Amino acid sequence: MLALRKRREARAQVRLIRSEESERVSETGAVASVQEAEVTMPRELVDELWEAPNLERLARSYWRWLSRAFLGLIRVVYTDESRAVVLLHPRLRLLIFHAPEYETGPGFGCVTWRIDRGLLVAREGRDNDGFLRIRVERPGTGAVAAPSETLAVRLEVRNFYPWLRGAGPFARFGAWLYGQTQLRIHELVCNGFLRSLARLDLPPSRVGALAGEIGAESSV
Repeated sequence: MLALRKRREARAQVRLIRSEESERVSETGAVASVQEAEVTMPRELVDELWEAPNLERLARSYWRWLSRAFLGLIRVVYTDESRAVVLLHPRLRLLIFHAPEYETGPGFGCVTWRIDRGLLVAREGRDNDGFLRIRVERPGTGAVAAPSETLAVRLEVRNFYPWLRGAGPFARFGAWLYGQTQLRIHELVCNGFLRSLARLDLPPSRVGALAGEIGAESSV
């Protein structure tokens, strides 16, 4: 296992891509955030990793990275029906998501956590259409097989209503404050996660629901 990990670390390359969908934080309505990267590695390694169970492991690796980025101050609490991002104590639930939804198809796989509620979510955004999603695509390469292959990885948050932005007379300053703090931190964490994929360190699932078909991911 150690030898395999070293081989992957030496060969995988990550290139961050500036998303064209980045948008200015408005004073009302939902906001979005998109981070993208290209992960290049030998074709035989892509063949090895392009299996449904590794989508589950990728999902788990994101939550593990989030906890590490905040030195364990933030962690994820799991139940059968939800995933809660908590600060220090389980009652300080910053974000609560519904259980993940997995989807696979020709050349792609994605996991979606729909936003339920939480301290960082404004009232109008609770249990609405907001979500966090990780999507991996394997573009077609044509008839000639190249020695390496590039996967497209995309993290996106859609239809999120930030509590920090506030409303009314405060909204103008709140939109700026959210953009300079919470949104900036989110972008740094997501880009850090994308860079970490160079190691291809996908932690094993403790649930293994995707061992045979699409299911739910493991805890951190």
